[in-house]
Amino acid sequence: MHQEEVNEDTKDLAAFIALNLEAIYQTIDLTVAAWEKRNYWVKADRFRLEWAWSGVLAQEMRVAILEEDWQLVALTSAKAAQKLSNVQVPKRHRMGEPWHGAWAEFEKSYEV
Repeated sequence: MHQEEVNEDTKDLAAFIALNLEAIYQTIDLTVAAWEKRNYWVKADRFRLEWAWSGVLAQEMRVAILEEDWQLVALTSAKAAQKLSNVQVPKRHRMGEPWHGAWAEFEKSYEV
């Protein structure tokens, strides 16, 4: 969101967000499967509704990247950040910069 020009980091960050939003969306059914086995249908449906945005934003991000609409990429990134605003990452996290190389993975996934 804070990039002033489109460069390799911008592409890696955008691809990382798109790929991970898709990964989140793909795990929804797997997550609720245990609840459904126990007939907790309301809890499962509530969870699906709570995380349905991830699939919508993943699709929006993918289309924006493929069309090279970097303003829409920034807007979609902001929407995702807003949805995840309650997630707190410790200041001394050890995640590093996992987005490096995400563009290459995105290109493989979508044959850009």
